[in-house]
Amino acid sequence: MEKYEEIRAKCRRELLETIDYTRDMDDEEILDNIDRKVLKAGREYYLTLDERCRLKKELFASIRRLDILEEFLADNRVTEIMVNGPDAVFIEREGQLVKQNVRFESKEKLSDVIQQIVAKVNRVVNEASPIVDARLENGARVNVVMPPVALNGPILTIRRFPDEPIRIEDLLKLGSITEEAAEFLQKLVAARFNIFISGGTGSGKTTFLNALSDYIPGEERIITIEDNAELQIRNIPNLVRLETRNANVEGCKAVSIRDLIKTALRMRPDRIVVGEVRGDEAIDLLMAMNTGHNGSLSTGHANSSFDMLSRLETMVLMGMEMPLPAIRRQIASAVDIIIHLGRLRDHSRKVLEIMEVAGCRDGEILLSPLYAFVEEGSDEKGRVMGRLVKQENLIHCEKLMNAGILPE
Repeated sequence: MEKYEEIRAKCRRELLETIDYTRDMDDEEILDNIDRKVLKAGREYYLTLDERCRLKKELFASIRRLDILEEFLADNRVTEIMVNGPDAVFIEREGQLVKQNVRFESKEKLSDVIQQIVAKVNRVVNEASPIVDARLENGARVNVVMPPVALNGPILTIRRFPDEPIRIEDLLKLGSITEEAAEFLQKLVAARFNIFISGGTGSGKTTFLNALSDYIPGEERIITIEDNAELQIRNIPNLVRLETRNANVEGCKAVSIRDLIKTALRMRPDRIVVGEVRGDEAIDLLMAMNTGHNGSLSTGHANSSFDMLSRLETMVLMGMEMPLPAIRRQIASAVDIIIHLGRLRDHSRKVLEIMEVAGCRDGEILLSPLYAFVEEGSDEKGRVMGRLVKQENLIHCEKLMNAGILPE
């Protein structure tokens, strides 16, 4: 194995010397050069046919793709790739986190891969701006932290999404939601309820938002706003996708989620979908929800539905000084439903709560549980057993009635 690594490194160095940087060489020309190099190395070092095929694939990935990460990106079972410097690569496959027996040949090579990723989405990462969010061509979310902030070398984290968006039908098969609750949410989306999806990291918020968007009527005009374009909304012909932009050294100003929400309001949207709110943009989204843009959807990090309300209060205060009772009235008036997701101890993702924001009384926001996950133990394989149970509380019917949907 050590000999093979030395051969690959030598071949790569020689290949890089043959590349004409004064013009764009297409993949076919690069592959021709690799074929000649592999043929020569195979004769010189007596490589087997399997080793030659592997060498060709790895050399092409190293020069034209993302090097050792290519095999993980091609594996549909891999949901997360974590690179903690050139020598430590971890992946999450089917819910299990495992260290891989691979490494980048140097910190410089890892930095080259990172620069290749961020350049494709017009982002910049360097010592002056060592943290950046980006995405791959397949929609995977990328986070980069570079030295001097990262002490053990460049850090790269890639969150992969399925090639085909997960639909509500898939979530039903996985047991993430019940058919009764899914039909209920379909009515709420059609009736233009403002819905917030909350949950912890990796709980499936973006996936669920994608699935929920399938219920949006196809004749509506939808505007999506994201830090990094991840949503895969389909079957909406009149769809506008907006993405934030960081400031750069060329003098381009940053474009924030707040800027995009304000712009979206001038674009005659039927609904606004914000991928995630993290800061002061919450006030702009709430104002949009309160000024006739019903049916808006968004997500946020929180440990429970109640915690999501507290976080919204904090985020509003980050952008505007307002008395807390006034903020709570704004939230209670804007948000209709909170869907809370969780990742259980068996790594399964479930809808844990569906709550109605029932108003504001004595300065406190009232939440009315509509569905709650009830755990019923574990099976012999350690999988959590349980179901989403409908609660006794009744939802306010005005929006359903206005949409011509008869409540139960």
